[in-house]
Amino acid sequence: MGDAALLVELGAELDVALNARAHALARYVETLRGVVTTTPGYTTLLVEYDPALREYDALRQEIENALHTLDAPPPRAARVIEIPTRYGGADGPDLDFVAWHSRLTAAQVIQLHTRVVYHVFMLGFAPGFPYLGVVDEKIAAPRLETPRARVPAGSVGIAGRQTGIYPRESPGGWRLIGRTDAKLFDPTQEPPTLLRAGDCVRFSPIEH
Repeated sequence: MGDAALLVELGAELDVALNARAHALARYVETLRGVVTTTPGYTTLLVEYDPALREYDALRQEIENALHTLDAPPPRAARVIEIPTRYGGADGPDLDFVAWHSRLTAAQVIQLHTRVVYHVFMLGFAPGFPYLGVVDEKIAAPRLETPRARVPAGSVGIAGRQTGIYPRESPGGWRLIGRTDAKLFDPTQEPPTLLRAGDCVRFSPIEH
């Protein structure tokens, strides 16, 4: 990844255990000399380092050694955050498409979306935007061919087997099935994000 970063790939599947391993590796790598910052992804870890303080080959070897010796992280009691959500209508303009694509009714899509307790794999794209999984394969849906220029804050979307919540108005290409009033990002608070990696999220349907 250029002359001041490297990317560790742990796998290619949406997997909670691999994600936990990426975060555990990040905590270890952050202690190494010359490392500037780490960015865990679903199953990857981006490591940025200062090449004036650390040679690439030596850093790569130390990380490879850690991959063989680092113990699997013990399970921790995750916070479960409930997100009240209005589904369909103006709040979820793509709900009917997801139902059609899945050959289900809108009510069945809502039922399948709300029965899963989702894992927060990471935050990204915009401050506080959670990448959540794993969506029931019955309601997995493709992204929009052309992203919307404006997605309202609080919109709940599906993209493949991911689901997520837009923390503020922004462009976006996920299929919007609902909307919440929960505030996912507030720079005046500490921490500024409602969710963090490793948390769990449960969506609960509410009336419009």
